[in-house]
Amino acid sequence: MSILRIALIGAGIMGRQHLAYLRQLSDAALCAIVDPTEQARQLAAEQGVPWFAELQELLDSRLAEAVIIANPNAEHVPTALRCIEARLPALLEKPVGVSLDEVRELVALVEKSAVPVLVGHHRRHNPLIGKARELLQQGALGRLTTVTALWQLQKPDSYYKVLWRREPGAGVLLTNLIHDLDLLRHLCGEVQQVQALTSTAVRGFANEDSAAILLHFDNGALGSLTGSDAVAAPWSWELSAGENPVYPRQPDQACYLLAGTAGSLSIPQLRLWSYAALGAGWHEPLHSVEHPHETMPALLRQLEHFIDVARGNAQPLISAADAGRTLALYDAICRAAVSGCATAPEPI
Repeated sequence: MSILRIALIGAGIMGRQHLAYLRQLSDAALCAIVDPTEQARQLAAEQGVPWFAELQELLDSRLAEAVIIANPNAEHVPTALRCIEARLPALLEKPVGVSLDEVRELVALVEKSAVPVLVGHHRRHNPLIGKARELLQQGALGRLTTVTALWQLQKPDSYYKVLWRREPGAGVLLTNLIHDLDLLRHLCGEVQQVQALTSTAVRGFANEDSAAILLHFDNGALGSLTGSDAVAAPWSWELSAGENPVYPRQPDQACYLLAGTAGSLSIPQLRLWSYAALGAGWHEPLHSVEHPHETMPALLRQLEHFIDVARGNAQPLISAADAGRTLALYDAICRAAVSGCATAPEPI
């Protein structure tokens, strides 16, 4: 099989992470970098590939067979539209877009053109999430009833020396909790209604540093997601899952607790709690067992999946429409926080 030629559009933090995993694969290779910065030009020289300041230069060159889009959020959809028109399959970093209308335009073009787009909600590719979903689908929890999700840690003051991180849209909701919202949808199903409170009290920036969200799932389950990037706490995916080695791991701390009529599950531990016999209750001891799972970097698994998608051998695990529903959930939370009223996500 020939080596798939992939161009990297956007050579910032996420783009370089994708590049590090791309270099580990034998069936795909970097063919060009598109990014107007001097750092990107130097990176292209180090990798021995052409550098383009503008996307049109890449499209005119016909070097690429697929693209990874990791440029700024506001450029995601415009870039993806042009790549789809050029018949280039795309791995599009999250969030899929910045407005629901532009995401609807993207979804319509994907459906019309049949050019595949995989959206980079990479945590869905983590093997432990695959195992958790398997347990839920097997009925290990019985009827899912309540969901408790936590994202609580402390970002240092130096993080906010970058000015755009203080602006609207760069708060904890879209920057961080969008991942948790996507996983909750993936594991527990669609959300029909939300209520929310947000606060800027700790830092006083133009975006929120804390949020409390109530979720009503289509299957009847009720959930909560509490998040803050201004607290000294270990309860978050970053600190508990061990997915990214730059964060010191707290493996004994859960970030998601899913409870049902027959059992409950803590994530990332994958510890399943249940009674020995049906009909038992609070006077009986609960038993628990941890379920083993494969360990493999989620970004690497995502990239391998994208290569299959680009070659027409698989359907995207996270399509543009699917990722759009996560963005619609975020949008509903923002509207609920402003209005103080229960709000439903808009259709995509």
